[in-house]
Amino acid sequence: MGAIDPVSLAQALIRCPSVTPAEAGTLGVLEQALRPVGFKCWRQAFQAPDTARVENLYARWGEGDGACFAFAGHADVVPVGDAAAWQPEPFAGEIRDGHLCGRGAADMKSAIACFAAAAERFIARRGRNFSGRIALIITGDEEGPSINGTKPLLAWMKQRGERLDACVVGEPTNPEALGDMVKIGRRGSLNGRLTVHGVQGHSAYPHLADNPIHRMIRMLDAITGEPMDEATEHFQASTLQVVSVDVGNPATNVIPASARAVFNIRFNDRHTSDDVKRWLCQRFDALGAIPENVPASVGGYWVRWVAVDDEEAELAARQTAHRDQHAGQLPAGNDARTRPMIRLVTRDAA
Repeated sequence: MGAIDPVSLAQALIRCPSVTPAEAGTLGVLEQALRPVGFKCWRQAFQAPDTARVENLYARWGEGDGACFAFAGHADVVPVGDAAAWQPEPFAGEIRDGHLCGRGAADMKSAIACFAAAAERFIARRGRNFSGRIALIITGDEEGPSINGTKPLLAWMKQRGERLDACVVGEPTNPEALGDMVKIGRRGSLNGRLTVHGVQGHSAYPHLADNPIHRMIRMLDAITGEPMDEATEHFQASTLQVVSVDVGNPATNVIPASARAVFNIRFNDRHTSDDVKRWLCQRFDALGAIPENVPASVGGYWVRWVAVDDEEAELAARQTAHRDQHAGQLPAGNDARTRPMIRLVTRDAA
């Protein structure tokens, strides 16, 4: 057993509530484990316009021009939802029935801890006889907008003359056993924000209003009612998941003026992001062409693009190599991918 116990380090990392963009002490915990081994550590914070400041860590053992083997990962986690519903608590880092439990245990604080422990043990055995370098690239923005982590950190490293020769990503992509799936690509990811505008009114007089919730239900059904496509040779079928529906209406007798929904599409190599945008427009436009017996004073509605990031969602290699017939069932992830944001709006035609 080396100086770094991977289980204890994973527990310490999990106990830091690092929901994006909060660092919450995770990088400090990792630095405290790495510095005694001989790693040099650099913190870099980035903040693109209209985003929160995010801290990232680059740590390297070894000097010179030897080959550099790197580990890339993220210390941030997704929100826990209702923390009271968790058993044990989401950031307790408890071990129950032989399983380490907590937000980030799988994705991906345990992987960070294991790599740190493996690096420490390797250096203890081979340090004096090893001319290479070992590095960790740990970001804090993988689960968020994904723009203040990997890309700017790599740019900073390039400016410093840091070179990476090989890199492993610690995402939990192996369904059954370590090494049973090798990722050489990833699916595209596209987020959509749908806003439906209607006419506010009293629920007792619906003929004087235009309920945007009813319209939005039909629009969401149009994009979720049937599969987008079928699986390809290397990827599973594309998926669309509605992740949020919000009206913000505390009253029980008021028809709201607008309704909002957020959805995420993971698309395979049958599509580009432009294809997906056209598919969405076609589905929504088909509904927008029907006035739905709304009085002329209210009018129909239509769909228009309000803001679209022209940068395309990347499908890096468009293939996945796999063993034992695992056809890429789990998506690899890192915040170097591009995530275009679509805002779709329906409003009264008048």
